[in-house]
Amino acid sequence: MKIAVLGAGAMGGLYGSYLSRENDVTMVDINAEVVDKINNVGLEVREPDGSSNIFHPSAVTSTEGMDPVDLIIIFLNSRFTESALNGNKAIIGPNTCLMTMQNGSGHENVLGKFVAQENIILASTQHNANVAAPAVTNHGGSGMTYIGCVTGSADRFQPVADTFNACGLEAKVSDEVQKLIWNKMFTNVSASALTAVLQMPLGYISFDEATWELCSKLVREAVDVAKALGMDFDYEEKLAEVKKVCDNAPKGLTSIYSDIKNGRRSEVDTISGSVVAAGKKVGVPTPTHDAVVAIIHALEGRPLYDKDKE
Repeated sequence: MKIAVLGAGAMGGLYGSYLSRENDVTMVDINAEVVDKINNVGLEVREPDGSSNIFHPSAVTSTEGMDPVDLIIIFLNSRFTESALNGNKAIIGPNTCLMTMQNGSGHENVLGKFVAQENIILASTQHNANVAAPAVTNHGGSGMTYIGCVTGSADRFQPVADTFNACGLEAKVSDEVQKLIWNKMFTNVSASALTAVLQMPLGYISFDEATWELCSKLVREAVDVAKALGMDFDYEEKLAEVKKVCDNAPKGLTSIYSDIKNGRRSEVDTISGSVVAAGKKVGVPTPTHDAVVAIIHALEGRPLYDKDKE
């Protein structure tokens, strides 16, 4: 299978490496240093048991002049998805499938601008990884990759699951991927979002009474929206899971916290914002999420203000 991986960071490096065992894989990244290292040295994956392997997919900063591929896997911050796909249209053909394992939900709305809904693959993975150095991935833990779709039955993507399995990435098709995606979102749209707004660690979210009340409202609204979409979650169970995350990582700092702290735009529109969008679609009010999204966007404007005042 001809596969292109957009984004050679932690998860892109992991999947690109493993899939290159049995497939023609091209890593696509705008970082020339990373691309040069992949081509000249290879992609290194450091496993949890201390072992390390070098893989040799090809890598490019531009796909101009390339032929369409069978599968494009997107491992980008969601705010860059549309521009990245616009810049790599050469590899998108009529039969190309686009797969997303990005944070949040609603990515099919952007992917649908480039391929038919039937060619969009929604996936959820239990793997985790982080970047140790350019073109070096620390594989933190393994798990199942669930492969689903927007319309129809996920069974048509069994060949993709077979390809993953053949390369050591355990995978299976599922018609409940949307529920799996939402299940992973509850902490992100509540506790994580509040760490960004308050610029406090996870432990504070469950420690402070007023903050925990806000967190509880965010979980409640998300559960209500999910139910209206046909996905039943137990509110008390999800709230307990969020509290456990906060209690077990009291000094934990989330990626969206770091985005706001370091003056970067965040992925809030595809995380908390996806709850707002879905709520509007099904007629479920999400006032607390509305406020959180608005505040985070307001905080994103601080670097421009600070620069103007220098």
